[in-house]
Amino acid sequence: MATQKYPSPLAGYENAPPLPTERQADGKRYINLPAEKLSDAYDQFIDPLNRGDLGAFDIHIYYLRSNAEQTKYAKELWERVRREFPELGVKSFWDKPIGPHPVAMFEVNLFTPAQFGAFVSWLSIWRGPLSALIHPNVVPKEGETLHEVGKIDHSERAIWMGEKFPLDLSLFDQPF
Repeated sequence: MATQKYPSPLAGYENAPPLPTERQADGKRYINLPAEKLSDAYDQFIDPLNRGDLGAFDIHIYYLRSNAEQTKYAKELWERVRREFPELGVKSFWDKPIGPHPVAMFEVNLFTPAQFGAFVSWLSIWRGPLSALIHPNVVPKEGETLHEVGKIDHSERAIWMGEKFPLDLSLFDQPF
């Protein structure tokens, strides 16, 4: 499996004041320091999530075509997504495995943090019996290839809803 080195998530906060240890009234949540402003991540995806027409995130919604109930539900969900979220990139409804995806599926592209928040929360309720792979589309750094980054995006950076399906990541080791 592809691996990468992770920079510290505290980069830029090395000299920040200590965080408070007091808790909210519920006893579970901590009281945080007030922010000077909201994170820029609310309004725009952070670098390197700027892949233009491809979108910053893909969501692959899987169904088992041998299961008539799942197939029917997937077709209805695909139509509902196209009607309710016309601003998203909704791709073809595949009735067979394609690319690294081991089962039939359709794909939805997300372009903004607001779309991500709205659609992923909506999908958590409406995906029904289906599984979904959510992965970023990271822009390669100098010296990286789309294949290398794609493999990491589909594995180490992947988020799953429902059953996790094994992907054929060997496809990223071959030229497209």
